[in-house]
Amino acid sequence: MEVKVGSSKDIPAGKMTGIENSGQKLVMANVSGEYYAIGNICTHRGCKLSDGTLTGDNVQCPCHGSIFNVKTGAVVKGPATTPEKSFKVRLDGDSIFVDL
Repeated sequence: MEVKVGSSKDIPAGKMTGIENSGQKLVMANVSGEYYAIGNICTHRGCKLSDGTLTGDNVQCPCHGSIFNVKTGAVVKGPATTPEKSFKVRLDGDSIFVDL
């Protein structure tokens, strides 16, 4: 199910934001003008990734330092071992849609 989650104007390059839609908690990231969505709840201890730090295409969890790739959801550095779910993102003009 594809849903509109926001506007590209709200997420400048190099920034991310937490979004909840249809019960899904996502972190939306703008990496050099490309938009990505992964789960927002760290698979290690449940902290919000959107409260962490985005560096390039990696987000670091604010609680224990796990790092996830926002393009794929893959664990780049533990202690987390389980990847985040990644979601397909589509732009239509300024509107951002995510396939939940």
